[in-house]
Amino acid sequence: MLKTLRGGFLVGLGYMLSPLSWWNDIFFNFPIAYAFGYGFKLINPSWFLPAMVIGYWLSNVLGILMMQFGAGDILFKDRKKNLTQDVLMGIGTSTLYTVAVAALVYFHILESPSFLLGDATF
Repeated sequence: MLKTLRGGFLVGLGYMLSPLSWWNDIFFNFPIAYAFGYGFKLINPSWFLPAMVIGYWLSNVLGILMMQFGAGDILFKDRKKNLTQDVLMGIGTSTLYTVAVAALVYFHILESPSFLLGDATF
C-alpha cells in the first residue's frame, strides 16, 4: 500500500514537472528555469540564458523520471527495475522536448516575453 501511495505521489508531481501537461511550463518549469538561470547570472550575466535552458531541461528530466519511477511502483510491483534504462529514456525524451522548444523560440515560431529574457537575445 505504501509503495502504491509513493508511486501515485511521484506520478502526480512528475506530471506537473513533465512536458506532458500543456499548462505546467508557466507555473512550474519556467519559474524553476528562471531561478536556475538567475543563480548563474549572479556569477556571470552572460550565463543566464544557457543556464535557464539547462534548468528547463533538468526540470523536464526530473518530471519524466519521477513519472517513470512512480508508474513502476504502481503498475509493475514484481518487475525488476533497470535504473540505467529508465534514466536514459527519461533523459532522451526530455532532451528531444527541450530541443524542440528551444528551436521554436530560436526561429521565432514561439516568442519569448521580453521580461523573461531581459537583455539576452538569440
